[in-house]
Amino acid sequence: MHLHSIAEHLLSIRVPVWQGIGVTSTSPPRRIGAADSKTRARLLDAAEALLLDQGYAAVTSRRVAARAGLKPQLVHYYFRTMDDLFLEVFRRRAEENTARVERAIASDGSLRAIWHLNADPRGARFNIEFVALANHRKAIRTEMARYAEQFRATQLQAVTAALKAVGVTADTLPPIVALLMMTGVTQVLALEDALGMTAGHDVTRSFIEEAIAGAESTPAGG
Repeated sequence: MHLHSIAEHLLSIRVPVWQGIGVTSTSPPRRIGAADSKTRARLLDAAEALLLDQGYAAVTSRRVAARAGLKPQLVHYYFRTMDDLFLEVFRRRAEENTARVERAIASDGSLRAIWHLNADPRGARFNIEFVALANHRKAIRTEMARYAEQFRATQLQAVTAALKAVGVTADTLPPIVALLMMTGVTQVLALEDALGMTAGHDVTRSFIEEAIAGAESTPAGG
């Protein structure tokens, strides 16, 4: 084939467009930026901030780029699809949170400490947004389930030890029930906070704090 014919052939190829930005669909896949890139981290920070401030629906390539102060094309340089971006946002926060909880529990594994770890409203809001997103994204739903099982296992072990330390037997309060009660309450409070509903929240938090204080003030076996 002559050079002129090759040039015409290349010019005739239509590049797919997604969200107004040209993307390639041929093999091999185009290069993706380094995982430790500062630019990549800025994009992840911007996407997470948008998700927490405005909800997952606000996380588009253009808005992420604008929030990070970068060109929209860079979003697709580092992440082939928006699902890839969402997955990395979730994985990064999940891994950081798991490490944080493990360190905290190693330092203080009391019921009070575990409650406070679960009572982080920003973390609960993050999870709520991803649960909503996962209803439309199978890959994200699968990844969330995988991390959730690991995270629950870590917390369940801590709750089991904490209940045993204050003399609460599994017959009286199964550790998994105690854990789900704590996480469930925090999720409901975070959801209602997002809707502007706060009635009963302070009373609920105070009741749980007092119940934990009462349990921990009673010697094991007493």
